[in-house]
Amino acid sequence: MSLSLAFWTFGVSIASALFPLINMEVILGGMAATVGGHAFTLAAIAGAGQTIGKIVWYEATRRSIETDWVQKKLTGDKVKASYARWQARMEGRPFFAGAIMLISSFGGIPPLLVMAAVAGALKMRMWVFLPTIFVGRTLRFWLVLAGVESLLG
Repeated sequence: MSLSLAFWTFGVSIASALFPLINMEVILGGMAATVGGHAFTLAAIAGAGQTIGKIVWYEATRRSIETDWVQKKLTGDKVKASYARWQARMEGRPFFAGAIMLISSFGGIPPLLVMAAVAGALKMRMWVFLPTIFVGRTLRFWLVLAGVESLLG
């Protein structure tokens, strides 16, 4: 596998994490048809790029929670209580939070973009967020690549 292909895969995977209309699975499926034998390497590169892209959504939401406008919206008793309850769940049960993120990053339900934003809003621990996104996306992409490669022989 060429270095330029690795950089291209990395860059496109970041873009696809930021803009969901770019479908990384379709792109990887096309790549598998032309570049054989590098399924796991390409999957890991794409998984790393997707993880970086989701960090952008996480951080944007985490920082927006601290703005005056959002803080005003969180002043209602019910909203404040619900936010505090969900934040306590994320902090107090990191394995639960990690399992949800792993399911989302591997299966796509709930959508990972939404879950990255929710994780940022609830200030999920980064040591839980990063590896679950990377592992889930890498496995998902590896299955796409390996599946196409096996279909093509």
